[in-house]
Amino acid sequence: MPDHHFPWLTAANSRITSPADHRYNCLAWAANDSTHWWQPGPKFHWPTPADPDADRIEDLIAAFAAVGFVPCGPGDLEPGFERIALYADAAGRYTHAARQLPTGTWTSKLGIAEDIEHDTPDNIAGGIYGDVFGFMRRPVSTAT
Repeated sequence: MPDHHFPWLTAANSRITSPADHRYNCLAWAANDSTHWWQPGPKFHWPTPADPDADRIEDLIAAFAAVGFVPCGPGDLEPGFERIALYADAAGRYTHAARQLPTGTWTSKLGIAEDIEHDTPDNIAGGIYGDVFGFMRRPVSTAT
């Protein structure tokens, strides 16, 4: 499974959990929303007012804050909280978001492709998604 897009992703540290679905992307999936494609612009869903070209990590943090997430440290699984990892490239543009599952593993939507479960946030870093920039959390009761 490793390739130049996901050099650290292997069959040992990841599993496909659902088929490809064009209705939502990784950002929506991280927010527990499988009904919208999250992207700034008039044709898409974005939880805050934003320029259609908004692509900075700060724009992504603001979008997740609008649905109840607050910054937190990397840490371990926190019962009662839904945690996400945010990814950015070297230029500070957001590239991806992943959500921690109640088991402690992580789930990601790979573009328009499948949803996967992966052991750690770093399993999908290092390629097209850049690196983990930070983490956010919200109480499970506010999940959409």
